[in-house]
Amino acid sequence: MRHHRVLRIISKLLIPFIMLFALYVQFHGDFGPGGGFQAGVIFASAFILYGLIFGLENARKVAPPSVVTRLIAAGVLIYAGTGYAGLIGGANFLDYNVLGATPVAGQHLGILVIEFGVGTTVAAAMITIFFLFAGRER
Repeated sequence: MRHHRVLRIISKLLIPFIMLFALYVQFHGDFGPGGGFQAGVIFASAFILYGLIFGLENARKVAPPSVVTRLIAAGVLIYAGTGYAGLIGGANFLDYNVLGATPVAGQHLGILVIEFGVGTTVAAAMITIFFLFAGRER
């Protein structure tokens, strides 16, 4: 891909905006359409674009598979930890009311943390799937 200068330059310009849009979708998800799943897929698409343009080995240097695998587990632990925080607070599993000073603040915090866990898991899983399929021999 060294001879495709236009693709390389355009992708270098687009990747930061793709990641920024993913963060917008992530943190706007509790107020409107969007959330963790959508943000995770958008965020992973930036890494996939990087891998397609600059090569799989360069993408693995930017997002090492060992780190990406740990992020899958971390996202699941964030999700489950938020649920257990409700249990510790005396409510039901994934009952966010007890997470804040008021029930509304608890609901807002709970959704924000849950969506972050989902986004982390989805992005890392999509990157892992790309690495697995792109790295297999023909």
